[in-house]
Amino acid sequence: MDSQPSLLQEPRKLQRLRCSVQNYDWGRRGYHSRVASLFASNSGSEIQSDKPYAELWMGTHESGPSFLAQTTDDNGVSGVTLKSWIFENPDVLGDKVSEKWGRDLPFLFKVLSVAKALSIQAHPDKELARALHKTRPDLYKDGNHKPEMALAITEFEALCGFISLEHACALASAFLVLIFHIKPFQPGSEEELKGVLHNVPEIVEVVSSADANKIFHLDEQDEEQKVKSVLRSTFTKLMLASKETIMGVISEMKSRLHMESQVRQLTDKELLVLRLEKQYPGDVGVISAFFFNYVKLNPGEALYLGANEPHAYLCGECLECMATSDNVVRAGLTPKLRDVQALCSMLTYKQGMPEILQGVPLNSYVTRYLPPFDEFEVDRCILPKGESTVFPPVAGPSIFLALVGEGMMHTGSSKGDVVIEGDVLFAPANSEISITAASELVLYRAGVNNRFFQAS
Repeated sequence: MDSQPSLLQEPRKLQRLRCSVQNYDWGRRGYHSRVASLFASNSGSEIQSDKPYAELWMGTHESGPSFLAQTTDDNGVSGVTLKSWIFENPDVLGDKVSEKWGRDLPFLFKVLSVAKALSIQAHPDKELARALHKTRPDLYKDGNHKPEMALAITEFEALCGFISLEHACALASAFLVLIFHIKPFQPGSEEELKGVLHNVPEIVEVVSSADANKIFHLDEQDEEQKVKSVLRSTFTKLMLASKETIMGVISEMKSRLHMESQVRQLTDKELLVLRLEKQYPGDVGVISAFFFNYVKLNPGEALYLGANEPHAYLCGECLECMATSDNVVRAGLTPKLRDVQALCSMLTYKQGMPEILQGVPLNSYVTRYLPPFDEFEVDRCILPKGESTVFPPVAGPSIFLALVGEGMMHTGSSKGDVVIEGDVLFAPANSEISITAASELVLYRAGVNNRFFQAS
């Protein structure tokens, strides 16, 4: 008999998924990792206390595929990938999604448990991604772009984008929060580029006084392209400095900050840099961190990143959603292969603090996070014990993750699926999902951005 599992599952039902885990070295270890507990529940596996559990992947990317839980081979191992099942049942995507992206999910959903800093990195736009994939398919695994959004589960820290040249005028914070659900950034004195060059002499030692003076002579009246050109030149010079030079100035900086800490309170950025130095001694990413915005998200806040924007996740746990890609160009804070020249040449060099999304309430229980990308959105549902809510039909597919608690999910007249922590379910397009909580239930839904369907 044929031992291969069948692809002929009922396409209109919820499909329970078995998901993949990534054990990158920066992940939280064993029982300290939310990824570990979710993966153990999802897969039925045991948690290894000394092993890092960094990312849980929910989707169709070949580097970490999800499988239909109901399909197993003779050994009880899941055999049908979500990707192959969708290819055989493209109607589950909905017509508009299939027309735009073909027979595949346009988004990849993840949970991250971060113990130490990820690399300073950026994700290429579509044109650059195709070129990188063509020339280095071993390093750049696909030809797609990778806009992404991180939604904090715990307090979450990141470096993101270049700091401003100088402080802008104060923003109308109440207006921003109420109208746009954006939290304004209240800068500190160390969070401007001119202040960094004044207060961190070790950077000037690497890039030269002449380069530093070019920045000091810029002002907000200068053309944006001129500012970007000077920033690009200075940052590239720092990133391409020899390892010996960088190790020397980091040692000097470390000694200086330890001495100054005896007489003053170090800034948050200075404390962060000392922390990064312990994780990645002598790495250029330690000193280049001064160039980036230091972002701290509270649980329920989200940060989104477009193509060619530098960033590094530092600490905490989050939900992450992105276009279906795994393209990463790295240049610091990593033992992995670096492509410094590519990173420095691809960046936008846009300055200023990124927007922090607070989410838009859809009802008493559901909050939606809408980044400016067609491929994805994320809903967060916090449902008290005994309460129910309905996710109305949408024109594209969804993936649901139960993060905490227990409940029941129904589509149409189906008898329903019990969901507990770690359960991941795929919902076809145009499915109405009813949920009732047996205990407080926290779950998340990733789907195609609602604005894509409105624009269509």
